[in-house]
Amino acid sequence: MLDNHFFEQGSTKAITRNLLGHELVYQSPAGTVAGLIVEAEAYLGVLDSTAHAYRGRRSPANEALYGPPGTIYIYSLRGHYMLDIATQAADEPQGILIRGLEPTQGLELMQARRRKTGFELTNGPAKLTQALGITSLAMNLKLLGEVPLTISQQRLQQPQQIAQSPRINVSARGNWTQKPLRFFVAHNPYVSQMRKTQIDQQHYGWQSS
Repeated sequence: MLDNHFFEQGSTKAITRNLLGHELVYQSPAGTVAGLIVEAEAYLGVLDSTAHAYRGRRSPANEALYGPPGTIYIYSLRGHYMLDIATQAADEPQGILIRGLEPTQGLELMQARRRKTGFELTNGPAKLTQALGITSLAMNLKLLGEVPLTISQQRLQQPQQIAQSPRINVSARGNWTQKPLRFFVAHNPYVSQMRKTQIDQQHYGWQSS
């Protein structure tokens, strides 16, 4: 299991980049499901005009962002659940949105929950929470490892290339909308909005062993 101090080692941008290739594991009541993190977005707190904590906004809804590093922040957006992890020290409300997973465990269970197969299974933040079975706020405000949600200590796969771009579907507010704070494994099919012509069909963007 990843030491939660990982989430305060350096800038949130660097942590987001370094998280790619780690395995997110949820021991759900119905069985274990997991996937390699292939896409994530950094949100930089009080200065970030697209962030939930912009200008120090604080409420019961976003309190998890103000928790210690490794605090789970789950929130609902248009009826879908999103999974975020707080970074930095307590009261420094920065975080990482997990946007894409490449399934590694519990594939059949994920498919049953989503009623889908293929890359559409987990290539988006709402899709992956549904596939994992995260359908409530029950783990909100908890630390990774305090609940049956963990991240592997080491990268299980090494990306050939890490790409970055502006974040997707963020508020068109201020000058942060176009900042390149989305990091992803280049050419991986489980990255949201990855075009078929850009997919590495052989290695999915990982270094070959």
